[in-house]
Amino acid sequence: MSKIPKEPREIFSDITSDYKALFGDDLFSIVLYGSAASGEYMAGKSDINFMIVLSDNGIDSLERTFEVIKKWKKRNVATPLFLTEDYIRTSLDAFPVEYLNFQNCHKLVYGKDILKDLTFDRHYVRLQCEREIKGKLLLLREAFLETGGKGKDLQELVAQSIHAFVAVFNGLLYLKGKEVPRHKRDAVAQVCDTFDLDKTLFEKLIDIREKKMKLSATEMAGVFQAYLKQVRNMWKQLDRLDTE
Repeated sequence: MSKIPKEPREIFSDITSDYKALFGDDLFSIVLYGSAASGEYMAGKSDINFMIVLSDNGIDSLERTFEVIKKWKKRNVATPLFLTEDYIRTSLDAFPVEYLNFQNCHKLVYGKDILKDLTFDRHYVRLQCEREIKGKLLLLREAFLETGGKGKDLQELVAQSIHAFVAVFNGLLYLKGKEVPRHKRDAVAQVCDTFDLDKTLFEKLIDIREKKMKLSATEMAGVFQAYLKQVRNMWKQLDRLDTE
């Protein structure tokens, strides 16, 4: 039972049966998202992420899931994201970028596709993008100083931060009326072309995250300083963007 799936679809039937047994009619949807839905899943390295939509009664009974979650963690299934339809509907103004990304890259495993018909207000998307970019820039500057210029710490900082920026990139592309790619490298390439950012730098940052590139401490410091400048350029362009 602890075998890691070569493909996420291998477990769809069994995991659906487990959650139907737990929740019955209180289970509305099971949705796959993340790398397992985008085609970037790597067996043994990637987690498998599910969104599980329940009724109000179901969401108040999450203690039922303890053993099932423990069971599926042995097969690299992350603790699911448990939601209700009402929570999703009322969150589109506060977290539009997250739900935009869910909508763009998901696979319905069971029940109703609650993401398919979501619509987003451009004002809220822009507001969250600006908040995320400016907030992350402050955190990156602080974290950069705390590394003391140590190459290993800088590599870890890049690995942790660049994934979050890819999610914001999809929001930026949405604001420009561009089709949002499913794969992160395609999203990076398109946002760099659209916003005149340094594509080579951002591809290098992804290579660092994926451990395809190893740089000296001096090289990493230079890459990171360039990273900070590009993020600053990003928010300045966003600040001038008309979303009306």
